[in-house]
Amino acid sequence: MKITELFQMIDLQPEMIEKLGALSFQIDIKKIDGYLNRMMDITTAQEAYKELKEYLNEDANQMQMLFCQLKCAGRVYDKYQSMGIPDSVFAATMKCFKRFLDECAVKTGRSYFDRGWWTYRQISMRIFRIGDLEYELKEYDGEKVIAIHIPSDAIFSGDMVDDSFRRAEVFFKTYFPEYTDTKYICNSWLLSPELKPLLSNQSHILDFQRRFEIVKVNKEDYGYIEWLFQKPEDTAYEKLPEHTSLQRKVKRLLLEGESIGSAYGIMKL
Repeated sequence: MKITELFQMIDLQPEMIEKLGALSFQIDIKKIDGYLNRMMDITTAQEAYKELKEYLNEDANQMQMLFCQLKCAGRVYDKYQSMGIPDSVFAATMKCFKRFLDECAVKTGRSYFDRGWWTYRQISMRIFRIGDLEYELKEYDGEKVIAIHIPSDAIFSGDMVDDSFRRAEVFFKTYFPEYTDTKYICNSWLLSPELKPLLSNQSHILDFQRRFEIVKVNKEDYGYIEWLFQKPEDTAYEKLPEHTSLQRKVKRLLLEGESIGSAYGIMKL
């Protein structure tokens, strides 16, 4: 797939298309081809990403890394097609690039690609978006598992979560049968038991929590600040926004020296 076709398929922002179009004449793909191929293989992707980042050196706003990873996404489209995976899944999965750029702009006020350390999972066919949730093929404690991620733009109602789970089960049985009957896990602030007293019993978050057996809680995890408040994790607590009831309640806890943390859970059968 041509990278310009990919831009259209994932609804990339027009200003990003313009910036990346200019970069396409500056980057010598032959010199970095080895890095790109290795980023498309999960066994070498993390190392290749780090080496490529070092090679690109002074990469203003990480635009060169964005171009390189989108180049990989265009190449991996052929793998999707050879496996018969629908274009709808490919497009939904790769729209993570647009989403992350939007999130970074809200969080920092800058056009900046800050997720290259994460998105090599999508371009190495480890993460797929199916409906409103994302699913990652991985290993945990030596066994194959499917990790659930909740994108920031997910519709989190019970019906939509059910629909995603049903479609995911069919997807993995069809295209990755070696992951059939494996555990579904989730490690997220949305599973934190500390949220229960802050939310009504009808909360979509609590409904999602009830689907899991909570195995481990991490009160020292402050990553939720970025997801809940759309602000950098090191933002002074008194400057955190209070647009929603949950933001106001969590902000109060933080100012009182408490925290939400995160939790790891296994989906109940």
